[in-house]
Amino acid sequence: MAITLNNGFKMPIIGLGVWRMEGKDIRDLIINAIKIGYRHFDCAADYKNEAEVGEALAEAFRSGIVKREDLFITTKASIFRILQILFHHGHVVEACKDSLKKLQLDYLDLYLVHFPVATKHTGVGATDSAIGEDGVLDIDTTISLETTWHAMEDLVSMGLVRSIGISNYDIFLTRDCLAYSKVKPAVNQIETHPYFQRDSLVNFCQKHGICVTAHTPLGGAVANTEWFGTVSCLDDPVLKGLAEKYKKTVAQIVLRWGIQRNTVIIPKTSKLERLEENFHVFDFELTKEDMDTIKSVDRKYRTNQPARFWGIDLFA
Repeated sequence: MAITLNNGFKMPIIGLGVWRMEGKDIRDLIINAIKIGYRHFDCAADYKNEAEVGEALAEAFRSGIVKREDLFITTKASIFRILQILFHHGHVVEACKDSLKKLQLDYLDLYLVHFPVATKHTGVGATDSAIGEDGVLDIDTTISLETTWHAMEDLVSMGLVRSIGISNYDIFLTRDCLAYSKVKPAVNQIETHPYFQRDSLVNFCQKHGICVTAHTPLGGAVANTEWFGTVSCLDDPVLKGLAEKYKKTVAQIVLRWGIQRNTVIIPKTSKLERLEENFHVFDFELTKEDMDTIKSVDRKYRTNQPARFWGIDLFA
């Protein structure tokens, strides 16, 4: 099952996110995911594991279990790489080529602007913090998001990427991107789940032909709870009741809800049983009444605070 992007390319509606995956586990996880049926993998320079992902993909291609053209590979420009000082477009091209080299690919299916902020340049290939000695993020105020986006557009014409998109953009930033773009963003990857549904942003993007990808579709799952100390929607009594009704796990109910909103979902897991469980969400459908019931549990509660990973809060 796939969603057709605004440029005609098809994006599998479910993928595997590789954030926080350790190098030694990535090989087995990706190979097993492909065997289960996953054809979409979501990466990022800041995850610091593109090289390990690349090794796993290369092995999958060599062994013949999948062809390159059958996979949809996304990666994101580093908050401390492509969104750094961009006095010329070369930095963007170099950053993209660096990811391609590590992933051992000739092209990317999707390349995203990871965060809407430009910081001090620390060198292509580096993902070091741009936090100054005073503990404050060294933001460059001379570089606009428009400059970054036009550099991203060049990657399409060069054949390095098929689609480009944005991530963690709100309605206003998304609207601005639509206004100044020559190549429209194909995707906006955001946090959205039952506790943080963001209907206004999701509806705005979909109305304007931008596919929404949920990078935290299980909102507050165990990894996020441990990492950020957040509340998990997987413990919600309403969602547990629906899981009993459909004889599914709560995670499967939540993922199915995301699919029926026409959003792409990229759940993360390092466990084989969860990998299989998350993928098996196409053999049932939530009723309209149950979709409405899930709408009622929205807390407008952000569970994933990736900015804390870099010691900043982009969403304050």
